[in-house]
Amino acid sequence: MTQVFNLLDEQLEAARHSRDGHRVSERSFGTELGALHASLALYELPPGQAAAAYHYELTREEWLFVVSGELTLRTPAGERVLQPGSIVCFRPGAEGAHAVRNDSHEPVRYAMTSTKEESRSIVYPDSGKIAVVGPGFKRIMKLGEDLDYWDGER
Repeated sequence: MTQVFNLLDEQLEAARHSRDGHRVSERSFGTELGALHASLALYELPPGQAAAAYHYELTREEWLFVVSGELTLRTPAGERVLQPGSIVCFRPGAEGAHAVRNDSHEPVRYAMTSTKEESRSIVYPDSGKIAVVGPGFKRIMKLGEDLDYWDGER
């Protein structure tokens, strides 16, 4: 039987990467829904909190859906407040850079969906970092000097 979930009623858990100023609760539905090519995660931000750092994916397209509350979105074009029912697409590359925070006095609930790839590269423009993630591999490092393909090779 097909699974059905209600984004307004689902219980969420504290995200692994939460810290002061970035307290977010989440729940992922990709596996539970049997998805093969996309994933969906539901998030809730308390007032005064932000989610992930300003970033963009190099290969993954992401979509944001505001379920309830007001969400402040930062993109290369600036900041704007999103209302319930708002939908935004973040394309791969620098033009898709984004971060969200809750500047309101009420919790905000939103969903993010994206394509699924085993490997990901995520750039954090504010801090000059890149994350490279794949099966059995995860590195977050500073972007540095460009190297020649053969640099250090024999």
